[in-house]
Order: sequence, then C-alpha cells, then structure tokens
Amino acid sequence: MTTLTDSSAHGLTWSKSSYSDGGNNCVEVAAGQLAGVMPVRDSKVSSGPAVIIADSSWGVFVDAVKGGQL
Repeated sequence: MTTLTDSSAHGLTWSKSSYSDGGNNCVEVAAGQLAGVMPVRDSKVSSGPAVIIADSSWGVFVDAVKGGQL
C-alpha cells in the first residue's frame, strides 16, 4: 500500500464522504486528481498521510469497509 505525506498531498482538493455520519468517523477522497489512483485520508487528520488505492481496487476497498473488514 502506498501513502502520500502531507507535503505530497498539498494542493489536492479533498471531499468528505457523502456517507459521513456528521461525527468523527469520516474519510475524504481526492477523486480524479491523480491518474489511476484514489487518495483517501482520515478527515480528522487532514495533515496526516493519505492512503493511495488503485482505481481498479477502489470497489474492493469500499466493499471491505462496508463489510467491516477494514
């Protein structure tokens, strides 16, 4: 798994998940900004690292989160 540091994620436009419960259990994505990958970060730690998920693996990642595996 690859990560971006704060400095390499600087300048990306982040969007909070539409499934956010309004609390602290939220993720943000920078969709469509880096070719072939989806940067994902914890919305509570915007200066922290972002996980980079290949576009081809995005659906698997989302299903794993929904299934409580992550």
